Amino acid sequence: MRKTKELTFPKILPPSPKPSLTRPRPFKAYSFVPFSPLAMLDPTILTIGGIVLGIAIIERILERWGVIDLVDQFSKVMRFILPVTFYSALIYFFAAFML
Repeated sequence: MRKTKELTFPKILPPSPKPSLTRPRPFKAYSFVPFSPLAMLDPTILTIGGIVLGIAIIERILERWGVIDLVDQFSKVMRFILPVTFYSALIYFFAAFML
């Protein structure tokens, strides 16, 4: 009859790693991805900017043609639309690229 070998638990599994005596130095990591200029190439932001630029060009063309009444109407509407568009695009930019 063969003799069986007895294996104890510590021989089967490697011992757990002992904690190092020195503490790791804390470091701060900064990410500049949300503030990258390439992030401004988002299609939504480009579309909003293109629409605002298009309206400004149309307003200048109408001013050259002498249609001052229509230009006044455009300027009254744009006094409200431009700040709302700017702040909504700014909020969208920070909300979309923070993660």
